[in-house]
Amino acid sequence: MRHSWLYKWCYTNHMDTIAFRPDKESAEALDLLTRDGLNTSAAIRRAIVSAARHQKRQELLAESTRLAADESDREEARQVLADMEHLRAW
Repeated sequence: MRHSWLYKWCYTNHMDTIAFRPDKESAEALDLLTRDGLNTSAAIRRAIVSAARHQKRQELLAESTRLAADESDREEARQVLADMEHLRAW
């Protein structure tokens, strides 16, 4: 299984201890994440990595949405494609 750099960094580098005080909602979520026997620390680490991936996806989605709405960027892309058309093999 291949892991992202963030996963590798979190699981292979020494990290400081962080105190965590769950509220009712996060305690229930933690119970759900550990009900299969996963220890609390591993569940929290996974949740943090998952949240970071989700945030990155949201940021990429926002950027791609912004670029898709940028008519000058789209026109430039069309021009580049038109300029390269003669290089096509077929």
